This record gives sequence, structure tokens and C-alpha cells, in this order.
Amino acid sequence: MTRMIPTPRGALTPNRPLADLTWLRVGGPADWLYQPADEADLAAFLRDLDPAVTVFPMGVGSNLIVRDGGVRAVVIRLGRGFNSIAVDGSHVIAGAAALDAHVARRAAEGGLDLTFLRTIPGSIGGAVRMNAGCYGAYVADHLVSVRAVTRSGDIVTIPAADLHLRYRQSTLPEGWVVIEATFRAGPGDPAALEARMLDQIAKRDASQPTKDRSAGSTFRNPVGHSSTGQADDTHELKAWKVIDDAGMRGARRGGAQMSIMHSNFLINTGGATAADLEGLGEEVRKRVFQTSGITLEWEIMRVGETLAE
Repeated sequence: MTRMIPTPRGALTPNRPLADLTWLRVGGPADWLYQPADEADLAAFLRDLDPAVTVFPMGVGSNLIVRDGGVRAVVIRLGRGFNSIAVDGSHVIAGAAALDAHVARRAAEGGLDLTFLRTIPGSIGGAVRMNAGCYGAYVADHLVSVRAVTRSGDIVTIPAADLHLRYRQSTLPEGWVVIEATFRAGPGDPAALEARMLDQIAKRDASQPTKDRSAGSTFRNPVGHSSTGQADDTHELKAWKVIDDAGMRGARRGGAQMSIMHSNFLINTGGATAADLEGLGEEVRKRVFQTSGITLEWEIMRVGETLAE
């Protein structure tokens, strides 16, 4: 990247490897990694950055494959200063860098039910962008509004309806950075909410490879969701089932494997490259289509460039 980059108050690092910032521990460098000091720093940086320069907001890397050739962009990673959590009546206001699990716990302490967030890996910014959900509840069910910094550096408030949240999707414009989200939640007894979350964690640990390097569910469930993201259990197909039917549970490529414990989890068994992981995923998609006629859609985001062969 040859264009001039503004000098922010936050940390700006050139050619920063990203592998250690992702749960799968793969990927090449970003041209620049920018960690804003605060929202004013972020707004000024985006305002002054050449509009031709691509920006990529990155959360905690829980749902991400960075390809081995790296990312030709300014990668923006929010941290301290963007992770506050506050309870105000029936509302929870959370910074985009706050972890989903922390928001669920803080809400429960305040007698509010956002327990569905407890077992979702990642941070609030990513949860909003992907309309994250679990146990039949989705961000769309609770989101009131978000605050975001536009690509031109304006700070705006966006009502939830304007994001058109649907199954694992939103219409947040490219390059906009979510900095805060406000949720509305129903009341609950703190002890009962905590007990429910402990039960959710136990069920997750019993059915998912939580001790392995994964990025959560690899593929979206094929059908059975309304436009708001609500599951329709009467018609829903499970991605793990069609992967099993295609004989791909436990399939391997290099250091990548479809988990034996849960076949919709792509794991790095050690030494996998991004090409191994993405290549195995594409092989799974091909086999599933051959056996069932279903085209699986990636839930894991893949970004960056492959290495030249």
C-alpha cells in the first residue's frame, strides 16, 4: 500500500501478522493494523484516510480465516476503550469490543436476560454484523440501535430496523465500524439466569470441540429461517447432518480437520495453513452438493489473498 496513512493517537503497525489474533491461528499480515485510542481518534483517522484505501473492521477473530497472503487493507481492531458494558433499566449498552459472554453475564447480574449471548464466541461488533444467535434467540430480537463510525469519519446512530438483520446477515455498509450497541432485554432472576448460562455451557462443551482451535460453526444451516433470523424447527436442516451424510465427518487436509465431535466445526489440529482450512471447507461443500444437491454457505468469514503457488 503506497498511499499516505494518517498518524493517529492509537497504535498503527505496518505489516502486522494476523494469525495470533484469530482463533484458528492462521493467516498472513495486514498492510496496517490500527488500534484506535478512542472513538474520536477512530473518526479522525477514517476521515483523513484516502477513500481508496480499504478498511476491514476485525473483532477477536473468532469467526475468521485470514488467508496466507494477508490482507491488503487497514485492519481496524477495537480494544480498551470500546469494551464498556452498562445496564440502564431494561437496556444494556455495550461497546463493540465487549465479549458476548461478558455482556450476557453483566446483563444477568442486572436482572436482564441476554443469556443467548453467553455461548456465542466473539465480540458485540461481530455479533451485530452477523446477527448472531443461539438457542432460538438472535441479536435481531433484542437490538435497539447501534452507534457506528462511517467510512468518511462521521459518528452515526442506526436504528436496528435500518440494518435489515436476517439469518447471519446485516446491511451495515462496508468500511463502517460499529462502536456500540444498545439491547432491550426482558427481566429475570439473576440466580436463575446464571444457572441457565451454566447449563448452556455444559451442553456446549458436551457437544462441541471447545478445546480445539476452531472458529465456531463453519457453515450456515441450509434452510428453515425467516427473514428476521428466527429458526423454523419444523423445516430446518442442520449443516452437520448433511456433512455427515456426505461422509465428511473427520475429513482431513493437511493440518485441517472436520471435527469428529461435531462435523460442522473446522479445526486446526496443529500446523494447518489457511489454504488447508479453506480447501477442506470447499471440499466439504463439493461433496455435500454431490450427495444432496445442497449448496452450503460459509458462516466463517474468509478474507485476504492466497499465496502465489
